[in-house]
Amino acid sequence: MTTIGLTTRDVARELARRYSTMTHDELDVLESILVPMKFQKGEIILKEGDVCDAIYWITKGLVRQFYYKNGKELTEYMTTENNIVMSIESLFREEPSRQQIQALEPTTLYALPKSQLEREAVRNVNIQMLYRKILEESLIISQVHADMLRFESAQERYAKLVKRSPQLVLRAPLVYIASYLQMTPETLSRVRTSALLEE
Repeated sequence: MTTIGLTTRDVARELARRYSTMTHDELDVLESILVPMKFQKGEIILKEGDVCDAIYWITKGLVRQFYYKNGKELTEYMTTENNIVMSIESLFREEPSRQQIQALEPTTLYALPKSQLEREAVRNVNIQMLYRKILEESLIISQVHADMLRFESAQERYAKLVKRSPQLVLRAPLVYIASYLQMTPETLSRVRTSALLEE
């Protein structure tokens, strides 16, 4: 899906295509709650201590989700266009987020405010389905990543990321990729060299 001249209607259609079929009236409702937002490279989308009150759909750019532990930044999630990002615990508990979300490139996204989404989901089965599918996808992504870190070698983790998210590997700084895969930059460098030699 191209982002040139993208309208809020286009975004509503793409969300419906991805998560739930919708009538014109339902698309009108979805379009009415979408909030376009733009961020510069390096800008924080969600700060630590803020409550995450929306699900974000990225139409252009690259973002990472990270937190601090013992004074170190740890990257938990990264994603590019046509994907969602949110601090799911903060969203549902309505408590301050311990995670931050940052734009790693100039980024355009559309916020789906939780309060409006839930209000419309009560009235509309297809918007309820869209909401549920987004949450299911988010939980599956988290589980797949957790299992990858638990059970797979450094080589396997890198190979899986290259296969699943080639754009991420091309565009994200290596230090963040290493953190996301829970390896040192030195280990990542060795793994990448080894993978290139095998091609």
